[in-house]
Amino acid sequence: MTAAQCRGARGLLGWSAADLAGRSGLDEGFVQTFETGTGDPASGRIEALRSTLMRAGIVFTDGATPGVRLSEQQRGGDEGTRLGDLTTENDR
Repeated sequence: MTAAQCRGARGLLGWSAADLAGRSGLDEGFVQTFETGTGDPASGRIEALRSTLMRAGIVFTDGATPGVRLSEQQRGGDEGTRLGDLTTENDR
């Protein structure tokens, strides 16, 4: 997880650094330091942040441009009726 992903995930959830710290059992100063990219945090502490965010519904995307998004459950998850399930009764 990158610092930007952490900030973005908090933004999607509407959490402050203090919220994330409290939910992960870490110090708010650690969250702020990690998100500014200073210091060399232990990987276990970063994993604690990541796990907390994932439990709250954040999905981390990797690849050429790492990012974050809300899980389908957090977004409502209702995709509507799939094409193969359409009938004259539910096609409205």
